[in-house]
Order: sequence, then C-alpha cells, then structure tokens
Amino acid sequence: MPEVHRASMPVRPGTGVPATRAVGHRRPQTPYRVVEFAMPEIPLVPAHWCFPAHPASVRRARHAVAESLPDVLRPQLVYDLCLLTSELLTNAIRHGACGEGGDLVELVLWPADGHYWLAVSDPGTGKPALTHPGPDCENGRGLLLVESLATAWTVRPRPTRGTSVIAGLSVHQGG
Repeated sequence: MPEVHRASMPVRPGTGVPATRAVGHRRPQTPYRVVEFAMPEIPLVPAHWCFPAHPASVRRARHAVAESLPDVLRPQLVYDLCLLTSELLTNAIRHGACGEGGDLVELVLWPADGHYWLAVSDPGTGKPALTHPGPDCENGRGLLLVESLATAWTVRPRPTRGTSVIAGLSVHQGG
C-alpha cells in the first residue's frame, strides 16, 4: 500500500474550498488546510559514478557496482555485471581517454524492463567495434566477452562529446 503523505493547500477563508488565483491578482496570506494523498512509488534512481581514466579505477568501479546491487540478485548476475563493468571500463580507459590527466570515465547502472543496464562513457570520439583477434593476440577480446555475456549491447555517441557503450543483462536469464 502506498504511503500516505500530507500536503498543505490554500483554501478560501470560511469555505474550505481550494483557493484559485486570478492572473496578476495579489492577495494577503491565505489559510491552509491539510489534504491527504497517496504517494506514488518512487522509481529506482540510476547509480552514477565518475572515475579517473586510470587502470586503478577498474577495481573501484567493480566494487561500486557490486555494492550497489540488491542482495536478492542471483550471484551469477552480480558476477556477470562486475565482469562487464571491468571490460567496458578498461576499454574506455585504454581507447576512449584522450591521455590528458583530467579525463574521467562515467559509469551508470540502472534496472529497467527486467534487465540491469550498464553504460560506460568516455571522452573519446572513436566507435568501439567487435573484432576477432587471432589466437596469439594478447588483446582485443573485450567486446567479444561483452557480446557473449550481454542480452543486448550498443554503442552511442554522446550529445556533446564522447562515446557510450551500453550493455544489459537479463535479471531472469539462466544460472
């Protein structure tokens, strides 16, 4: 049941009727009556962090994501979200940071439509692309991992500057 809150509402003196105000009309202070109303459920607010574009931030980001998730989530989902966080943040730091000391990467986590969504944004202008590195390559598998873990993912340019990679994991998927 929604929580009931009280709000003050101006009333016309002696009538109990809500007061209206004519445009440009100024009146003296109006007495108030208390009106009860049901407060709608407050939607979940996304978790939002900014980290320095430095490799040490990857561990901090994983920890921040794990700490912000509800305890009732299945452990595999928490593990997968942390793994996605590591991959996306590492890519943003390696390929999206401009190399200036003050660069930041942004991480947003939110639940919606039966998924947990991660968005990692960096100041770079490049567009990450899925590659298939050879067996001897030491790098280049991050987005392959994102592709195999995520229910859906995409790359979007930011309105002012930079790029965002957004990936979602289903709350109800396997495990």
